[in-house]
Amino acid sequence: MQYSINTVTRKISVGEKEFDLFSDEAFRALSDLWLTVGWNQKYTYTFSWFDVPMIQLPEDVLRYQEVVFRLKPDVIIETGIAHGGSAVFSASLCKLIGKGRVVAVDIDIRRHNLERLEAHPLKPLMTLIEGSSTAPEIVNQVRAEIGDAETVLVVLDSDHSYAHVTRELEAYAPMVTLGSYIISTDGYMRYLTEAPRGLPGWKQDNPANAAVDFVFKHDGFVIEEPAWNFNESSLHGNITHWPDAWIKRVG
Repeated sequence: MQYSINTVTRKISVGEKEFDLFSDEAFRALSDLWLTVGWNQKYTYTFSWFDVPMIQLPEDVLRYQEVVFRLKPDVIIETGIAHGGSAVFSASLCKLIGKGRVVAVDIDIRRHNLERLEAHPLKPLMTLIEGSSTAPEIVNQVRAEIGDAETVLVVLDSDHSYAHVTRELEAYAPMVTLGSYIISTDGYMRYLTEAPRGLPGWKQDNPANAAVDFVFKHDGFVIEEPAWNFNESSLHGNITHWPDAWIKRVG
């Protein structure tokens, strides 16, 4: 796709289309380009939360906290721990709200990451489970951690292949409570096939496609990006690495 920006005429051309530079359409086009270049340059690998690396787009994190505050979940299940920043972020939200805890799963919790998380002030709000997120014994262990929790939110952020995410959706969606979400993160992969660090196969092999297909097969779930709590702009739609990620349980 060819982009042409003229700050004198205040026009931006994207392929065959031309927009006023100061328009919602231009903002969206520039945001999409920024997302792609930023992903390739590992922009999300520059942040931490409470001294723990957190590989997330700040825009996604802010939208996520809006939902957590509104839902006030009893349990947040997260698959994929990596350095642990996302689990710590969720735990910090639970601490601020005064309700909830985190159950986080990873197939391989590296020793230095585990030691950092075990020593973290928010560790009492985090249960860490090592093992494959789709292994029956791990799924059962997570389910047992929920108990009689009234509200459960799930974030899938481990292996992002279509097959693995599909298995996670089948395993964890039944744990999601009515009105809450299972979030299939990082579906932006499908737009990165031509990026230097991307792969052609990601056009089909990605979490967003898994989410769309899951909802098609399960009547009790819909893809519904949460509405913004506050908006004094003419903009709409998240600037996100999580397209088609928000799967809401409606029945």
